Parts: sequence; structure tokens; C-alpha cells
Amino acid sequence: MVQQTTAYGLSVEVTLPYDQTVERTVEELGKEGFGVLTEIDVKATFKKKLDVEFRPYMILGACNPPLAHRALTTERDIGLLLPCNVIVYATDDAGKCVVAALDPVKQLGLTGIEALEPVAQDVRSRMERVLEAVAG
Repeated sequence: MVQQTTAYGLSVEVTLPYDQTVERTVEELGKEGFGVLTEIDVKATFKKKLDVEFRPYMILGACNPPLAHRALTTERDIGLLLPCNVIVYATDDAGKCVVAALDPVKQLGLTGIEALEPVAQDVRSRMERVLEAVAG
């Protein structure tokens, strides 16, 4: 079940291994029209740059081109708030992960532009379906 776990994010807990959770998240994003533009492996980056250990943690930058186009034609500077960030990380419980997405209503709401509300609601609905599908 998708939960609003922070003031700015939606998440689900998944009982799958980390690598499988990342793979499934990317797959489900694709079903909702999102491509993954960036993948930031936080664990690997921290190890390389800081020589510190960290839990498996991936930040995915997801973009739905038709929705991004709608947003950008409404507000050129909306690119400052794109792409949509989705995270996957291993919990302290073996075999469990969290998948979370930035709440697009909160994200695009920062602009104060009412014309972006339908886009934000559409993206939120899609992200909720992605999270529900990943949680299975």
C-alpha cells in the first residue's frame, strides 16, 4: 500500500532483494511511460568518493516525455524541478527494500502555477501505480 511517509514523498516497502527491486521499479516506470534518464548508485559513489560504507541505495531520475513537454510549455523554468526522482534502498531487514517517489503535486506546487496542477496529478497517479505494482 502506497503511503505518504514524508511531507514530500510517497513510498512502499517491498519484500524483494535490492537488485530485483531496482529492476522491477525501472520496468514499472516504463509501463507508465517513464524512461530512466539517470541512475545514481549512492553506495558506490560514497565508497569511491568518501571511502565509506553505505546501504544499497539508488536514485533514479525518471521522465515521461509527453508530461514533461506539457509542463515545460506551461513554465520554461520547470526544468529546475525535473526529472521525477524515485529512490530504492535496502532496509535494515534482510530482503526488504523501500521504493519512494517525490510527490509531484508537492514538487510542481512549488511554482504556484495552477495550470500545472493537472500535470502534477497525472504524474502522481502514475507514480502511485508504479509503487503499487512494485509492491505487488
